[in-house]
Amino acid sequence: MSATQQIAEAFTTARAAGRAIDAYPGTPPATLAEAYAIQAAAIARWSEAVAGWKVARVNPAFAAQFPEERLIGPAFARNVHRVAQGGTAQCPVFEGGFAAVEAEVVIVVAADSPAGKSDWTAESVIPLVKSMHIGVEVASSPLATLNDIGPGAVISDFGNNWGVVVGPEIANWRELETIAVETFIDGRSVGTGKVAIQPGPLGALAFTLNKRAQQGQTLKAGDVISTGMITGVHDIRIGQQSRHVFGGVGEVQVQITKATATGA
Repeated sequence: MSATQQIAEAFTTARAAGRAIDAYPGTPPATLAEAYAIQAAAIARWSEAVAGWKVARVNPAFAAQFPEERLIGPAFARNVHRVAQGGTAQCPVFEGGFAAVEAEVVIVVAADSPAGKSDWTAESVIPLVKSMHIGVEVASSPLATLNDIGPGAVISDFGNNWGVVVGPEIANWRELETIAVETFIDGRSVGTGKVAIQPGPLGALAFTLNKRAQQGQTLKAGDVISTGMITGVHDIRIGQQSRHVFGGVGEVQVQITKATATGA
């Protein structure tokens, strides 16, 4: 078995068992090509359908080694949680691993994207937006130090994603320039921020379309795209609850539970 397959097997086995691992299972990928090769191998080993993608910024400290502004990772069908205004999503994380919540704008894709097109921009993606929602990414990995190792490690382990919460729709997103957001954990404010619709969520969708096209793939109608953190990456523990308030739109709540064996 190749090193790529060994790393993919280690992470997917741990995720399927709902357990943590103590160290990166091999040599962390040194390039984007290596990282996405491991991610592809892990997706191929996983029995659930990909229902969307998370997007995150590449830490500037790693920009020379991983020269892309963003990275992507798959979100699987059972980890996409849809909640109405005032609802609470029950989201699992790996005990002993990495766990965080991130307030994000989530885009639902309107139609299958055309094959081979890789020159999308924040302006040209607008027809592919079926709806835009307030939401949350639940980041979790069996490896507690995954983020510290860097973007290559993050990409290799499903982009450190284990949940996308799709909250109420932002019905008037075309008329908005920015949305102010605040995150609370167990009632305590832990971060504030402001998202700019065009360079933020729409730019993230454009990046995802272009990246998937480069990989010979497309986005599908109904895919959800979690477009990047707004108030920060907030560590969270099993049993805690987060609340994410999007000014003028609504709020989303997340109850963190313990990941169990999925058999996937």
